[in-house]
Amino acid sequence: MPDVVAFAGHQVHVCRYREANTLLRWLGPDLRGQTVLDVAGGDGYWAGQARRRGADALSVDLARSKMLRGATLRHAPALVEGDALRLPLLDASVDKVLSICAIEHFDDGPAALGEMARVLKPGGELVMSADCLSRRERWPHLFAAHSRRYHVKQTYTHESLTSALDAHGLDVLEHTYQFRGALAERTYLSVSAHGGRVGFNAAAPLAPLIALGDARSPNTRGSIVLIRARRRSDDG
Repeated sequence: MPDVVAFAGHQVHVCRYREANTLLRWLGPDLRGQTVLDVAGGDGYWAGQARRRGADALSVDLARSKMLRGATLRHAPALVEGDALRLPLLDASVDKVLSICAIEHFDDGPAALGEMARVLKPGGELVMSADCLSRRERWPHLFAAHSRRYHVKQTYTHESLTSALDAHGLDVLEHTYQFRGALAERTYLSVSAHGGRVGFNAAAPLAPLIALGDARSPNTRGSIVLIRARRRSDDG
């Protein structure tokens, strides 16, 4: 039963299914022999998907209640209570880092990126997503409601993330936006502002239409930005 509830919460979702599975695809289908860290991974569900692919997976989060739930999952990763701004891991100790729409909630996003870079091995990869909400000025009341509900401190574009990651010794390999069109972006904000988590789950049937619209729109803006980056072997 815990796995059924977790599946419904994480994958029956208007954006998270496609978002998280794009990041998992970037991690690779076979993760045997690799250590994968999910930063601010909550109950560890998505780190558990990396474990299913053979990874030595762990999830770091401050929410103990979520981790207690996550420990009951069939493919539960190692669950570590810790702060994304002070990751309780050694330098260059993980092969890949995953972070799903977490950085926008941190008090200091660049510091969190620095921590992700610190624990990555040279040549290791970071896959992450973040709120962008590129048209938020069109619907300021919706953006304000979204920010209050989800404690959004900062939004990011692929350009701002590329610059921040470069400063920490990572090169961006690819990026993509989701909810690219104006209607899709307004839908994202409306569901968030008025429906919250339940709204995102209830709006799941719209996901194929959103994906189709994204495929027909330029990859230059949207509600969510996804980034794949690699730590340079020689930071100097």
